[in-house]
Amino acid sequence: MPLPSLTLCNLQGSVPDLLGFQNLIGLIRYFCQPKTALLKIYNSIDEFKKVKGAVVTTGTFDGVHIGHRKIISRLNETAKKIGGESVLLTFHPHPRMVLFPDDHDLELITTMDEKIQLLKDAGVQNLIIHPFTREFSRITSIDFIRDILVEKLGTSVLVIGYDHHFGRNREGSFEHLKESGPLYGFQVEEISVQDVDDVAVSSTKIRKALQEGDVLTASKYLAHPYQLSGNVIHGDKLGRKLGYPTANIQVEDRNKVIPANGVYACYVILNGKKLKGMLNIGTRPTVMGYIRRIEVNIFDFEQQLYGQSLILELKDRIRDEKKFENVERLKERLAIDKNLALAVL
Repeated sequence: MPLPSLTLCNLQGSVPDLLGFQNLIGLIRYFCQPKTALLKIYNSIDEFKKVKGAVVTTGTFDGVHIGHRKIISRLNETAKKIGGESVLLTFHPHPRMVLFPDDHDLELITTMDEKIQLLKDAGVQNLIIHPFTREFSRITSIDFIRDILVEKLGTSVLVIGYDHHFGRNREGSFEHLKESGPLYGFQVEEISVQDVDDVAVSSTKIRKALQEGDVLTASKYLAHPYQLSGNVIHGDKLGRKLGYPTANIQVEDRNKVIPANGVYACYVILNGKKLKGMLNIGTRPTVMGYIRRIEVNIFDFEQQLYGQSLILELKDRIRDEKKFENVERLKERLAIDKNLALAVL
């Protein structure tokens, strides 16, 4: 299903009162602080409306991690320098899912909604989410340059990572682009090997950290807490009987990376409000469970949440999932887990 076209704008802060000298200073600071630019989103290359001085980059950008942010930072800086606009071309679904449909091992760090928000926060001005198909994958590198980068996007400057490849069978390279740039009237800026190696991060490393339950490392590489989001569904209400009622989360994207089984300290975002809690991912072996579940206990919270959407920000892993001798031992351990989670949050 195509994503709806929309425009997002985030003006941070609120206008202070106009009374008193301190409030006047606050007013000046409010109007002088940088505001997040508009993000225009297009559902395909054909939808894109050319902009003056398009500074373009392309890739999957799964996670929008600190390595990606180096590219985006250069993208925005170059656009500002030439008086143009930043344009990021990404794809949906992930190319590997189309090219290798029988390979179900790929897990994604960000859903498309999460990616959009992160790219918006990073200051990207134009986002093209193009449907990736087998037909699209057969475009030759020269056709990609001429028909897409030049004709459809109107590229003035192309910003890419040092190992970037594109086109059918990844035949296009930086050298290919450098040769084509003067011919078609665009410049190419490459993020150097050193710049990328200094970050020493990749989406693969982040996925591995999450699969091992190391959310601290993952969050460090992402420069933001790892998130899970989904709707609250009915469970068997065992947590309530234990004195720790939980909301069972059905994660929205089946390809999303679910961290290793265990107990995590987390924040729960409900209707824009941030609450403290602890999260259990696992099969609940103490009560002979066998289905993997994602359950969050929100501290000091009594409302019914069925059908509502929650965002979980994982802060740290407290312990492995464990089978206890009986339910009483489990309750004792949950009390310890809560105190450890509160110490982290």
